[in-house]
Amino acid sequence: MLEKFEKNIGVCFQKKEYLQQALTHRSYLNENPAFQLSHNERLEFLGDAVLELVVTEYLYHKYPKVWEGELTAYRAALVNTVSISQVAASLEVQKFLLMSKGEAKDTGRARQSILANAYEAIIGAIYLDQGYNVARDFIGRTLIPKTDEIVSKKLWRDAKSALQEVSQEKRNFTPRYEVVGEEGPDHDKVFTVGVFLGPELICKGKGPSKQEAEQDAARTALEKLSW
Repeated sequence: MLEKFEKNIGVCFQKKEYLQQALTHRSYLNENPAFQLSHNERLEFLGDAVLELVVTEYLYHKYPKVWEGELTAYRAALVNTVSISQVAASLEVQKFLLMSKGEAKDTGRARQSILANAYEAIIGAIYLDQGYNVARDFIGRTLIPKTDEIVSKKLWRDAKSALQEVSQEKRNFTPRYEVVGEEGPDHDKVFTVGVFLGPELICKGKGPSKQEAEQDAARTALEKLSW
């Protein structure tokens, strides 16, 4: 089973237990107390540090004329839960992850967090088993390619601040945000927020929190208005 996942990630482990631990969620141990390995949170802690260094080093060399504040925003957009969980899903991490039956049913934000944490744990496992260079190459193949889209589409920007600045300049209005819909259970709610310039509804955005829905609405407004 692990051999198939090794093909997915392009890394063959010397110590398979590192990879197995990276793919073991804490909840699995509650239902399987006789399981011989620990869960993946320590590996996640290690992998998070390796990931930040690799991404920081890459951005530093790729954008030599960009100041550190903007580079920090690039990095934050690249290593956030949504971005990392998308990469983990593309590697089919969910098919190999050991977790409780209850956790396996989770969707939305909870599932994104589990997948993102597992991705970081896999990085930690690669680092222990193969060293920094192999871990860096893995990140370079799987996550780094998202950089160009993040930068070209300005996904790193604080969209609300950008929209406020340009809307005041062009239309003399400060954007107003209003929740126009909610759906889903309390633990996995999705908010829909409308952004208004004066009385005009420009567009709507969605997210697992009001703040993220507002950011999504602001990003959509910037694209719609070609700002």
